[in-house]
Amino acid sequence: MAASCGVNTTPLLKQAGISPQQLSDINARIPGDAMEGLLELLIDASKDPCFGLHSAEFVEPASYGVLGYITMNCATLREVLAKIPIYEPIVGDMGISTAEFDRDHVTQHWHCQFTRPLSRRHEIENVLACWQRYAQNFLHFPELVDAVYLEHSAPDDVALLEEYRAVFGVIPQFDHPFSGLRIPKHLLDKPIPQADNQLLQTLLDHATKTLTSIHHNQPLFAQVKNLLRLSLKDHAPSSTLIAKHLNISSRTLQRKLNDEGYQYKGLLNEVRLELALHYLQSTQLSLDNIAYELGYTETRSFHRGFKQWTGRTAGSFRN
Repeated sequence: MAASCGVNTTPLLKQAGISPQQLSDINARIPGDAMEGLLELLIDASKDPCFGLHSAEFVEPASYGVLGYITMNCATLREVLAKIPIYEPIVGDMGISTAEFDRDHVTQHWHCQFTRPLSRRHEIENVLACWQRYAQNFLHFPELVDAVYLEHSAPDDVALLEEYRAVFGVIPQFDHPFSGLRIPKHLLDKPIPQADNQLLQTLLDHATKTLTSIHHNQPLFAQVKNLLRLSLKDHAPSSTLIAKHLNISSRTLQRKLNDEGYQYKGLLNEVRLELALHYLQSTQLSLDNIAYELGYTETRSFHRGFKQWTGRTAGSFRN
């Protein structure tokens, strides 16, 4: 985008403390404050009041790393929305996605971590516009949204509102309590044409390894929880398997967790509860499917565990 505006990015990257190699390496982790600083420099140099919005024209699967290819191979948009919160740390730490369901729609929220007003505005617009264009071009949803919400004010130049309509098909609602896209619920189960479940499983395995490397500097209990989040499905991974992922013995894993004040089974239950709350609040997966995603072989075991953790049934919590 910057190049198309005639912007020489070399001095701007140097000023922001980012090397060209870091920017081109999809596996590189660039600190959020450095990216925020670079974005402000690019906005100023481009002289484009809709820089974030227009930058979405260049989105492609590789823009999201392995998560981009994961979404392309999910069976439905519903599955995509369930995967994003778990795997989005691969893309970066600029923001967090959540989904909110009502009777006729799902609203995909994006909570931006940037703090400077200018960069925050453009980053939010870029992320939402990228979601829209990505869904159109790569997931084959020509009309994804029927409403767009932006937490910041409308541009002073009212003529720019047509730029938003050109991207989203609608003019956003500005000064909203949150930023996000509203998607008609009937689209959630529309098949994604190129979905390949076998390839998806390979990509998920790769994503698990990528997230493990991202989190390797965290305390051991946090690394174990991250691995559990990624490994739960149709069975609960044993402590031996998790230890193998961490290149330590099962005995060493238990000893180090004890030193940090944790037990493996307790961490497994914590992760199951966290994911159960996510699936109940932010997806419409059936209770049977949620039990499967949490590694239960029987749905009744999930019901029993949820009641034990919360004092409520899973069905009453969702309602």
